Amino acid sequence: MLTPHDELLSHQLPTTFDHVSQSDLRWVERIVMYGFDKSGEINVMTGLARFPNRNVMDAYVMVTKRSGATRVVRMSTELDASAGPLGAYTVGPYTYSIEEPLQTVRAVLEPNEQGLSLDLRLRGRFPTYEQTPAFHRSRGRVSEDARRFYQNGVLEGWLEIDGERIEIDSDRWWFGRDHSWGIRNGPGGGSLPEGTEMQPSEIPDGVLYYMGIFEFDDELVHFAQREHSNGERWQFEGELLYPTDTGRAHGTIIDVEHDLKFRAEQRVISGGSFTILRGDRSRSTIEVTPLCDFWPGLAGYQEFNGYASGYWRGPTFLDGFGIDTTDLDAIRPVSFLSETLCEVRMDGKVGHGLVEMVFMGAYPRYGYTGW
Repeated sequence: MLTPHDELLSHQLPTTFDHVSQSDLRWVERIVMYGFDKSGEINVMTGLARFPNRNVMDAYVMVTKRSGATRVVRMSTELDASAGPLGAYTVGPYTYSIEEPLQTVRAVLEPNEQGLSLDLRLRGRFPTYEQTPAFHRSRGRVSEDARRFYQNGVLEGWLEIDGERIEIDSDRWWFGRDHSWGIRNGPGGGSLPEGTEMQPSEIPDGVLYYMGIFEFDDELVHFAQREHSNGERWQFEGELLYPTDTGRAHGTIIDVEHDLKFRAEQRVISGGSFTILRGDRSRSTIEVTPLCDFWPGLAGYQEFNGYASGYWRGPTFLDGFGIDTTDLDAIRPVSFLSETLCEVRMDGKVGHGLVEMVFMGAYPRYGYTGW
């Protein structure tokens, strides 16, 4: 079926844009925007996902305060590839639009019965950059085949909670985004059920995945690594970015070492450091001080109270809820994936950023011996 996207000179397959090239139910295209007031008092995560083989498109907004008070609005609809203008995607009262490709995007949640709304525009201060492709097989089957790009920038706009309006001071906010597509493995796509009577998944001894995105005035440091329980690396990426207006080319990070501390009742960082090795063999150590957290599972990255991103909920689904994320029992069901927003120090400079982490099973170096 023809859709407005078929007007573009961007076809790469001899078919139309209303479907993808394979029928795997995990196939998802997702955008996400995330960041915080550098005081740590409040943070925001918002995004939208398209599941072409499930005929679903959904969106969410999540606002978390330092106190742990979190408000979530989730929306879902039937996917209609022929609707809407190019570069804008709408689910109920939520619209994500691309105002300038690879430079400026906007997320709007119109006022609704859940009492949460916002209008956020992110203008890139750093160029977009690609993730190292993630391609992995398990028992002969493709378990992951995904691509992603990231960008950090300057945030403008406002958000409103129960009539309290918060104007965004661009100088006080750290904000970034990413856009991913393909077959995902884990929260946000790959964790969705594919049917019954299937062979159980392989269970490793342990998994440690972490990602750091740390922004300083003059550079952005990005790395991500996946390790087995013995610390052996099996996926890595590392980039150094410089503000777009400098015209300076990207640099590379070729290795990362970590020395982390964890909270007593959660496998979430309480502090520590990462040491990066650049392509020119110079080293820097980044000291990390957590300021606040948010939990993507609450917004649909994992099943929570019968809902997950990608589940069919009809053409007009909208709900919302509040939760206290300082209550460990309340967040334990979604603690698989954590996001910790931090102040960071490197080479005498102070910056801010994000540590994303999945940490399960054995990892003897940090004292964990099993599940």
